[in-house]
Amino acid sequence: MAQLPSPLISHSQKVCRLYKKILRNIESWCISKHEFRYNATICRSKFEVNKGIKDLRLANKLLNEGEEWHFKYQHPIPKKFPYSVGGCAYQREPLIPDWVLDYWDPWEKAFYPKYFAKREQRKKEYVEFYKKMYGEPEKEHH
Repeated sequence: MAQLPSPLISHSQKVCRLYKKILRNIESWCISKHEFRYNATICRSKFEVNKGIKDLRLANKLLNEGEEWHFKYQHPIPKKFPYSVGGCAYQREPLIPDWVLDYWDPWEKAFYPKYFAKREQRKKEYVEFYKKMYGEPEKEHH
């Protein structure tokens, strides 16, 4: 269970995520870099003013106000990175599974002898690791 992400997020993480979302929103609205940098500096100053607040109730209130402000002023068509989810190049090239290489012709494999020798070695190591970790598979009786 240690590998599962925890649903609990600290207050500082929430503030950092809000700051990043607001910067991305500003980036969507601004056309030029100097306009973006100006607005980003103003945004950062507003976050810096409230950085030292120790009262968690007030901090949560400010965080909620920031989330509401972000929701209210969201860009209708936000900027997305090309290879991110929703981007113009997302999943443009299919991910080819590794087992496809097992069906290559020996003549094709001859062009890359070091790679395929290392690959066969790693496959054997993985089988040994699997047997060590989970034991031998049971044989079926017919």
